[in-house]
Amino acid sequence: MPTIGIVGVGLIGRAWSNVFARAGWDVRLYDAHAETLQAAPERIRQSLESLAEHDLVADAAAAAKRIMVASSLEDAVRGVDLVQESGPERINDKIAIYQQLDAAAAPETILASSSSAIVASRFTEDLAGRSRCLIAHPVNPPHVVPIVEICGAPWTEPKVVARAREIYDSVGQVAVEVKKEIDGFILNRMQAVLLSEAFRLVGEGYVTAEDLDKTIAHGLGLRWSFMGPFETIELNAPGGIRDYCKRFAPTMYGLSKLPVTEDLWSPENIDRIAESWGRNPSPEEIAAKSAWRDNRLAALVVHKRHQKQYD
Repeated sequence: MPTIGIVGVGLIGRAWSNVFARAGWDVRLYDAHAETLQAAPERIRQSLESLAEHDLVADAAAAAKRIMVASSLEDAVRGVDLVQESGPERINDKIAIYQQLDAAAAPETILASSSSAIVASRFTEDLAGRSRCLIAHPVNPPHVVPIVEICGAPWTEPKVVARAREIYDSVGQVAVEVKKEIDGFILNRMQAVLLSEAFRLVGEGYVTAEDLDKTIAHGLGLRWSFMGPFETIELNAPGGIRDYCKRFAPTMYGLSKLPVTEDLWSPENIDRIAESWGRNPSPEEIAAKSAWRDNRLAALVVHKRHQKQYD
């Protein structure tokens, strides 16, 4: 039975546990924070049962039984096939954790980080086993949003990248390879540009925050739930991508040439965004809406799985 060591069982670590447990892997959990670790198995069980309602988990009870709490980091990673580290997004913490992981895990074990912005070369350079280290960046929440970005450091063995991609695909995720290191990887860089433009448009008074959100939820987001930007523009001109660019490149350039500047994320502009948004939910309300979001995403995943892909 393949086994994964989950190091860090906050929101992302618990979601990864769900992904691998429902795919038939044994899952070992470890977190330096004792209360977080103690609470994790029950929270993972609940998330498995929630997805079972959408038929995304064949047997939630059996999957939950595959989860065990390790007594130490060394116990969590000993003899496992893959380690998924989801610790703090701080470089010094990453360096310290990976020194421990490299010393404790077997040489053939892949060491993967869930880091959303820090490239692997920044915390693996001095490790004896640096060739088996990489980024496997998920999107929150990973147990219902399947994309995972695989990005090795300059010294990561190509066969390790290939094996990691094979593993994530095999447990129901959708792996993409980032060919060379770049801060933020692919998805977050695209998200950052979209968010900055959203902050510009609302901050400069062109639209309310609520109405801007509607352009994604009821416009671009619907289209993007089935195809990406290149496939989208391929369908927006009779001759495909080259034809689209011939027709619309000057327009697209004109609309996007304004630079992203620091003032878009200034306290003053953030205040304008918050005022336009007009809502101030409590932590409990945010948690409830997050659960609603996860439920709707699960339903969308089921719908997409039942649709025939266009070949």
